[in-house]
Amino acid sequence: MYRERLVATSAHSDSARRLQQLLLDYHDFRQHKAAHPLLEHTFLIADWQAERLKATHADLYRHPGYHTGLEFLLTDLYAPAGMTHRDDNIDRVFPKMVKWLPDNLLDTFAGLVELNLITQQLDLELAELCHNQGFAPESLTREDYCRVFRNSQRMEHRERQITLVAEVGQQLDRYVRNRTFGWLLAMGRAPAEMANLSDLHSFLHRGYSAFRKMDDVELLIDRLVTRERKVMDNILKGHPEPFDLPDDL
Repeated sequence: MYRERLVATSAHSDSARRLQQLLLDYHDFRQHKAAHPLLEHTFLIADWQAERLKATHADLYRHPGYHTGLEFLLTDLYAPAGMTHRDDNIDRVFPKMVKWLPDNLLDTFAGLVELNLITQQLDLELAELCHNQGFAPESLTREDYCRVFRNSQRMEHRERQITLVAEVGQQLDRYVRNRTFGWLLAMGRAPAEMANLSDLHSFLHRGYSAFRKMDDVELLIDRLVTRERKVMDNILKGHPEPFDLPDDL
């Protein structure tokens, strides 16, 4: 809807140009995905993986110091079915973003967009692999999932996905420790509603609140990344119980 605005905006820094290109790539992918015959299957795949993540990180998910942050990760950063309006609004305000925001914040937004894009691309690939191999996403077993996962042609993107979780999480943590950022979010609520950007503002505020409540973001990210890399390695090596991890991870 706002592709022309993205293309027409002058980006005067590497950070702005990176965000611009990622938003264009994400915009085009969303159009492709919306018309894809396996669209509904991607949502089932996303739900399956969200439940798997909750199970793998059950101790962190139950921990009062980390629950809100993980819930934000799974429902806001990884929510392909419900954020179309938010994503359109990011496209819409891009000209103002590159005009007013510093490069380090543009880099963080770029990381969020790239993470969302890669995650949804990988979900679509898994949906296509399931379809080609005769696996129904609504009754996918762990064995079926691992089998299609090993047939992925995007392993470098899966590694990049894990790296982005760490990078974006660390960047977000730095921002939420800045009281000025919280004050700006509070002051910006009314203008955001007037500009029809309340969903985008709500997303930022939920992220800010979630990270503010976490005990030790660095520890959380380290455990998430270490565990997910181990799970990926287990799947690729054909481990019989790839999601069962040692207690010290």
